[in-house]
Amino acid sequence: MLDLQPSDRRHGAPSSSGGVSGGDELIRTYKGWKGNNVFFLGGRLVFGPDARSILITVFLITAPVIVFCIFVGRKFIDDFPHHRGVSVLAVAVGLILLDLVFLLLTSARDPGIIPRNLYPPEPESNEGNGEPRLAHTPQSRLPRTKDMIVNGITVKIKYCDTCMLYRPPRASHCSICNNCVEKFDHHCPWLGQCIGLRNYRFYFMFVLCSTLLCIYVHVFCWIYVKRIMDSENINIWKSFLKTPASIALIIYTFICVWFVGGLTCFHLYLMSTNQSTYENFRYRYDRHENPFNKGIVGNFMEVFCTNVAVSQNSFREKVSKEPAIPPRTVNGGMSSPSLQKVSNDIEMGRKPVWHETVEEELGDIEKDMEAGVASRDLSRMLPPEESEGRGIMHSRESSRGRGIMHSRESSRGRRGGSWELSSRVNEDLRTRDESVSRVGEDSSESSDNDASRDLHVEIYDAVTSRGRTGTGIGRL
Repeated sequence: MLDLQPSDRRHGAPSSSGGVSGGDELIRTYKGWKGNNVFFLGGRLVFGPDARSILITVFLITAPVIVFCIFVGRKFIDDFPHHRGVSVLAVAVGLILLDLVFLLLTSARDPGIIPRNLYPPEPESNEGNGEPRLAHTPQSRLPRTKDMIVNGITVKIKYCDTCMLYRPPRASHCSICNNCVEKFDHHCPWLGQCIGLRNYRFYFMFVLCSTLLCIYVHVFCWIYVKRIMDSENINIWKSFLKTPASIALIIYTFICVWFVGGLTCFHLYLMSTNQSTYENFRYRYDRHENPFNKGIVGNFMEVFCTNVAVSQNSFREKVSKEPAIPPRTVNGGMSSPSLQKVSNDIEMGRKPVWHETVEEELGDIEKDMEAGVASRDLSRMLPPEESEGRGIMHSRESSRGRGIMHSRESSRGRRGGSWELSSRVNEDLRTRDESVSRVGEDSSESSDNDASRDLHVEIYDAVTSRGRTGTGIGRL
């Protein structure tokens, strides 16, 4: 059976030994968090990366209610005996306070984040030979999906390359927060937070309170307009002119109630069928039975009458600063640092810094080429001279090898390198030929001599052909 419970292999999990080594640096979990969340009050409040949108939402809720209390609700205080009109203001203030509380409970808590693994999971053993595979070998393969039985129905769970884990059923990875969330419903841009297992009920109560608040303000604005029409015996259009604030609130709440009211009805349907918004949009249960459906009553009780799941993360706990481990892909092997850097940039929403990666790779190649040219002095590989003819060939080959080195150095300073050697260079070559001849006489392996001679002849022919066409190394 597949184990999906948190373990000490996960980010922020305490060490099994009960502590950390003395050399490890201790930091708070939220300071080393790899997701895009924003933390306040030392990790006690957990927001999404777009937490600033909450300020807009608060303004859209509080501003209309303030206008209502000043220009409409205050007028009802004297219209009822014993100042019972104060209850109109009290209900409006109570609804908005309740709405803001549910907003905070939804947006400032862990929605059900699944801690990511520090290492890729161990691949399953090879059934053919019964031998287990090592977790970090390129030959190992991690399947993209696995089957899991839920209430007698087979459910596929997927592997997350970012979190390096197999997601539990109904979990999904939020690309905005960069976290896997349990029972993922959606990412709400108005609250700047994911909606999941631990904050779904508060989200629904927030939407419901917003709907009731819109209806309440809308109805009492019409009541106030009606009272003006009856008291002054005028038509509706003239009454609108006497209370423009009521007209603005009527239009505003009428528009808002279609959004929040429709959202409330939609989530009532989802709760009755035990679906999430993510599952409903993907039509996951249209042709298959929903293994999580417990009936209408059971589904509502699961949402409102159960304890809130305990968070799997301890954001204020001190943990050791773990080194970066390159994740394994489902195709096997460990991704290279350069490719992983580009992959992380894309996944985190950052523009990929392609030129940085290319410069790093080209820098390594250039260093290798320089080291190879400096270490492979072709003139030192010449065979011992047994006759005067071989000495001449050796001198020619040595001069050609030196010519190659000179042309490469000259091509660095300009675009078109020249193969014509100056008189000073010729003198250097003759001096080097004499020293090389002495070194070559100490060699004793004839097979290596023949191979070296063939190599230099090929290089000389290639250099000569390019020199005839006037092509420099700088143009290659």
